[in-house]
Amino acid sequence: MPVVVASSCLPDPLSFLPDSLVASSIQDPIFAAATRRSDRSRSRSVAMARCRHHLLLLPVLLALAAAAARQAQSHGEASAVFIDASSHRYLRDQQADHQDASMSLNEVSAVVSVLLGFAPSTSLPAISSSKLNKVLLPNPFDRPRAVFLVQIAGFDVPSFVSEGSNIFKTRIEGANIADTGLTDKDDLIVIHSDESLDLSRSDYLDNELSSLANWLEGSYQKSTGKLVIPLENGNSLTLQLDKEADKEFMSSLASLLKTIERAIQVHEDFSGVVNPAELLECHFTGLKALENEYGSGETVKQGTEIVQRAVTKSFQSLHEAYKGKIVGLVISTNEAPSSLGSIIDAPSSLHISRRLEEASKTTDIASVVLVRKSLAWITGIILLVSTLIGVCLLMNMPLTRDTLLYSNVKID
Repeated sequence: MPVVVASSCLPDPLSFLPDSLVASSIQDPIFAAATRRSDRSRSRSVAMARCRHHLLLLPVLLALAAAAARQAQSHGEASAVFIDASSHRYLRDQQADHQDASMSLNEVSAVVSVLLGFAPSTSLPAISSSKLNKVLLPNPFDRPRAVFLVQIAGFDVPSFVSEGSNIFKTRIEGANIADTGLTDKDDLIVIHSDESLDLSRSDYLDNELSSLANWLEGSYQKSTGKLVIPLENGNSLTLQLDKEADKEFMSSLASLLKTIERAIQVHEDFSGVVNPAELLECHFTGLKALENEYGSGETVKQGTEIVQRAVTKSFQSLHEAYKGKIVGLVISTNEAPSSLGSIIDAPSSLHISRRLEEASKTTDIASVVLVRKSLAWITGIILLVSTLIGVCLLMNMPLTRDTLLYSNVKID
């Protein structure tokens, strides 16, 4: 470790000499040249010491810069793909010159708001509005009012392919969280996913994993706790329940399936009664768990294929249940699973029970009105038929003494 000595701490070589000798020495040209060489030598020593000090700090500064760059890349970059069914179009065809399109997270959030049937934020600049026009079809009176949003950590969105669907891919740049501008007063239902499996109840766990295996055309062995999912190339991915990464991946898949089933049930409950906008929000962290456990190897590639298949099957099921009035959105980010919470901030305090109560009240009122109308129509029909029968009988009644029409008039 080099020792740096400040130049102010070095003793002056002339301070130990008498004044008369110093004066004569200064006048000596040989002594003056030696003094100048000594000063230059001290200056070079100080400069070299400072350079060594900066060189020691350089690796630390480079490490900090690299960490900041990695953090900015992991938190500031993401990708998105919009999925639109070919039967009922809400999105434009992506042009060839827009394959490398980029949007900010606020612009993606504005697209979600428009698809739900709400106006985007008023603070959206004009250039962002032009980007929205490149994504959405110019039909403000025909919106799906339902968005299936899936946030996947560690997923490769550019490689996402969905057969029979229109796809619009884009890169996301900018902020980590975007506000949709929606509030609790908006006519909106938000359905969040739950990625927890109840391990305390073995029967419940077996039923969930068995349903998941049937959904993915695989098999689940209750005795060993293994979930086997077939792949397109003939191989299969085996997940074990006793491994933490495999369990998290299975939990994410089971949560996706439960969210789809719950959304379809809620949509059927509201069908024909009220028509609120619906936002289905799923967080998938299982793929990132596999990557952290096994690295970027064959297991992660197989998991990516299964995730893509699960998302495609989910959108197809929702498309059938919603009769084509839904758009899918898959967002991929490199963030850690703990920070994946809400890349698009939507109101979470909306209670489905309150809307179900309102729907049940509306159904009760409609049933009461139907009963009253039915009774009124039946009573009216009975009275009308009775009146017609009475008139017919009176018109055909003979005019004799024992008849009610006899009026004490003598008939010859």
